[in-house]
Amino acid sequence: MEYFKFILYGLIQGLTEFFPVSSTAHLKVVSLFLGMDDPGPSLSATIQFGSVLAIVWYFRNDIFNLRRKSSEKFLEYLLQERLLKSILIGTIPIVLLGGSIKLFAPYFFDNVFRSNLSIALVSILMAFFMYLADSTKRGSININNHNYSDSFLIGFFQAFAILPGVSRSGVTISSALISGWERGDAAKFSFLLGMPAISLAAIVEFISSYNEFSSLGFLPLVFGLFSAFLSSLLAIDLLLKYFFSNGLKIFVIYRLIFGVVILLNL
Repeated sequence: MEYFKFILYGLIQGLTEFFPVSSTAHLKVVSLFLGMDDPGPSLSATIQFGSVLAIVWYFRNDIFNLRRKSSEKFLEYLLQERLLKSILIGTIPIVLLGGSIKLFAPYFFDNVFRSNLSIALVSILMAFFMYLADSTKRGSININNHNYSDSFLIGFFQAFAILPGVSRSGVTISSALISGWERGDAAKFSFLLGMPAISLAAIVEFISSYNEFSSLGFLPLVFGLFSAFLSSLLAIDLLLKYFFSNGLKIFVIYRLIFGVVILLNL
């Protein structure tokens, strides 16, 4: 049962991290619905390492081609690469907000914003935000011609993904569309921007809850990470192919239904 539970946590994490439906909300709500324990923020964040590895693997050609493009020292090139600077700039807001919450209001945040009522209301609000984004005229901003202010704006909205129910991919893709990004590049930048954010959250939670993890079995956690890795790869590929042609409509409907069902079962 322990292995099955962690594999299921990984599947939920991987599929919902990149679909714009909120992985944190689904890890809690679906787990409770199936009669399992809420994995909590620490375990949820740690399993997200599987999703980070999936991003690296999926975009490995883009990432490893960086070195082949440069005749300079690799570290110097990274500091000069425009896309990497954009990702760092876009990560600043979530680091500041997440650090502030972790330092000053961790218990209030877990008790209030991880409640089913909060998750339901946030999910419904996000459905309207995503509908607005999906209805906007297609833009012309992309990874090659965007400004640093564009990446900071998306990073500002990414910071709200700390709230369970928001969805990091949902809020970043939606904010990119509203500010005039092309669909395909909006999704791709959202995934790349998620690498440092997800990694930092997982590292902080792992360090702060090390004693808790020491009581967990190592192998079940490995199975959970591998499950998250495989399901994340599937989710990234499906979303990139589906979203380019169909937009966010199906996810808007799903988020409304998800929020209403939770409210009806409070």
